[in-house]
Amino acid sequence: MSGRCAGDAARGPAGNAGSRVREHHSLTQLEVCDRSGIDAVSYSRIEKGHSSPLLDTLIRIADAIDVPLADLVR
Repeated sequence: MSGRCAGDAARGPAGNAGSRVREHHSLTQLEVCDRSGIDAVSYSRIEKGHSSPLLDTLIRIADAIDVPLADLVR
């Protein structure tokens, strides 16, 4: 399954929260990618705010980090 992301945006809430939550759980980007099945380039673009992830992608990231989806979009 690919980690397709739609749209370009300034670093949004998902990117800010995603990196903060990921780091809080002491996970690397590659660990999240392995757990979620999202490719590293797509995940990096999400965290940098260069891509706006689809809902399915956000759910996969939240599941990989083991946090509620709401924690990624605050």
